[in-house]
Amino acid sequence: MVQRNPHIASLHGNYLFPEIEKRRKDFLQHTPHAKLISLGIGDTTEPLSYTAARAIEEKGKAMATCLGYSGYGPTQGLTALRHAISQRFYGNAISPDELFISDGAKCDIGRLQLLFGPEAVAAVQDPAYPVYVDSAVAIGQGGAWDEQQRGYRKIVYLPCTPENNFFPDLHQLAGYNIDLLYICSPNNPTGMVATSYQLEQLVAFARSKGSIIVFDAAYAPFIRDPSLPRSIYEIEGAREVAIEIGSFSKWGGFTGVRLGWSVVPEELCYSDGTPLQHDWQRLLATLFNGASILAQCAGLALLTEEGWRDIHLLTEHYLANAAVLRQAIASTGHSGYGGENIPYLWVPFAGLRSWEIFTRLLEEAHLLVTPGSGFGPTGEGFIRLSAFGEQGAIAEAATRLSNFLRNRLPEPSKLS
Repeated sequence: MVQRNPHIASLHGNYLFPEIEKRRKDFLQHTPHAKLISLGIGDTTEPLSYTAARAIEEKGKAMATCLGYSGYGPTQGLTALRHAISQRFYGNAISPDELFISDGAKCDIGRLQLLFGPEAVAAVQDPAYPVYVDSAVAIGQGGAWDEQQRGYRKIVYLPCTPENNFFPDLHQLAGYNIDLLYICSPNNPTGMVATSYQLEQLVAFARSKGSIIVFDAAYAPFIRDPSLPRSIYEIEGAREVAIEIGSFSKWGGFTGVRLGWSVVPEELCYSDGTPLQHDWQRLLATLFNGASILAQCAGLALLTEEGWRDIHLLTEHYLANAAVLRQAIASTGHSGYGGENIPYLWVPFAGLRSWEIFTRLLEEAHLLVTPGSGFGPTGEGFIRLSAFGEQGAIAEAATRLSNFLRNRLPEPSKLS
């Protein structure tokens, strides 16, 4: 008999979001008439931009003709799309040759693990998007699960709390030889954005230690504060130490369309001098035949002036929803973070465990949220609220949430 991959076997529990879906189904089975509102999984809800939909339609019709048909496209992605991303997101400071189009950020994060192998030492923001840790464990970087620490023994967790402004204290890495640093900004789940100063410290650390930063900027177009960096490459020296991940999913409404990209600068090399770009191109050519031509045409349409106006309206809608939820929390005097440059809020509940709060909000307020412990050990005692939703549903959810906080939690603290 074929033996099970021991690294896959070491994954602890279920992946977070299928577990939430299971509990949702169980609840509705026993309470079928409940009018449940989801503030949980961060899936987009608004219709696809007409600009993108029109591009898909036009390309689809062209594909039905001899002249318009295309088979496999370039593995690295359509040249026009890579030029458009370079111009729109990087002011042409990133060469189109350094951009690699993909079917989404999560897929890229998983494939990147193959560049580094099981012996690499990974450090992650804690709390963090679960894919960073789970993909590292699946490739062999995680080691055994430690029930007492609520984490994997070989993963280095970097607590991000209100006390350190939700950014890792890099001094705690003094005793480690860190190969990979996973950083997400704007951050999922805390809703916070790293400052230029914080990223300067991060880049300086990586340069001094020979580490590589995997910088997840999937939510960058939501940033409204002009003082906050949207890309790691705004920081001097980052090209030598950072891979950046981008995505159309949340700000472009492409969660079902699937389109993203990675940036691997020419200067980024392994210790033996081999450019990472060389291996990344090789891996993609082996494992990936390129993103859907239809999705790439839709993405290109979003990056035109007309499409970008659509994106501004879409992101404003979700940020307005976040403001409604933020105000609902503030009105009770309870604490909360985020919701200004990303449509997520991070809410603490002292003395209660995350799944307890999840269950109470589900059963008492008929609200579906995400338990913070699913994002890592430091997430215990928090929940994440997603503002992706229809305006009326968010308004009703805000009312339920504020009533729950007033009636069930009598010890409020100041909104941050």
